[in-house]
Amino acid sequence: MARHLRQLRPVELGFADTAPVRLSFTADLGVPRGALYRALADEVAEWPRWFTAVTRITPLGGGSARRVELKGGGVFSETIVAAHPGERYTYRVDETNAPGITAMVEDWNLSLAPSGAARARWTVAVDGPLTARTVVRMSRFGLGRAFREAMRNLDRRLRARV
Repeated sequence: MARHLRQLRPVELGFADTAPVRLSFTADLGVPRGALYRALADEVAEWPRWFTAVTRITPLGGGSARRVELKGGGVFSETIVAAHPGERYTYRVDETNAPGITAMVEDWNLSLAPSGAARARWTVAVDGPLTARTVVRMSRFGLGRAFREAMRNLDRRLRARV
């Protein structure tokens, strides 16, 4: 059963660069940045098909917000704070049932890999009491593994469309 959602401190786009804890992960895909951006920003209901930690994403507010449900019962209500096609997709967590977190942003930066295809950099930026920040730092390995698996799955999925 999901615990009650708590309101987080509202933060802006710059929080992705200034948060006390920032975990970044990078992967090169064999698809154009536009295809990757569409999968992230326009096809949000499809995320559970390639990001296995996600069980459901429900777009809200005409696409300016969404509710994300994770395996294990985690829930996030998010607001999109940057949507720059082919370049950047960033969302702020407004409410969550994750303990201890007081502010959170996830930032997807898309650039060109040396191959000319897409490079994705996902940054998870978090604030909270020392205990919460420590737990997030300790989750680096698991988040990195989930990201790499998700990017492999998404790369295969997007290449199959071509």
